[in-house]
Amino acid sequence: MPPSATSSVVTSFLLRRGPGGPRLLFLRRSARVGTYRGRWAGISGYLEDADPLAQALREIEEEAGLPPSAVQLLRAGRPLPVPDPRLGRLWIVHPFLFEVA
Repeated sequence: MPPSATSSVVTSFLLRRGPGGPRLLFLRRSARVGTYRGRWAGISGYLEDADPLAQALREIEEEAGLPPSAVQLLRAGRPLPVPDPRLGRLWIVHPFLFEVA
């Protein structure tokens, strides 16, 4: 069955390099969110305007407390269509990789 709704989201992964090697931040989704409760994910949020990079930076500041000056964009991936038949939704995921300064 084709999805009945489409939602665009941003998902950002934060990389930190250190003496113990590189580390990626994954967060466990809250029990209060609407979807995928308890799952591990990058920093994510709905795309509220036409600029995915600006939205990704806002989400990082809101969820991790890091201002844009504390992260450096390493890679912006192509938008990925991710269907979820269980929810009847097609997610358009705008992925980003940032390094924490």
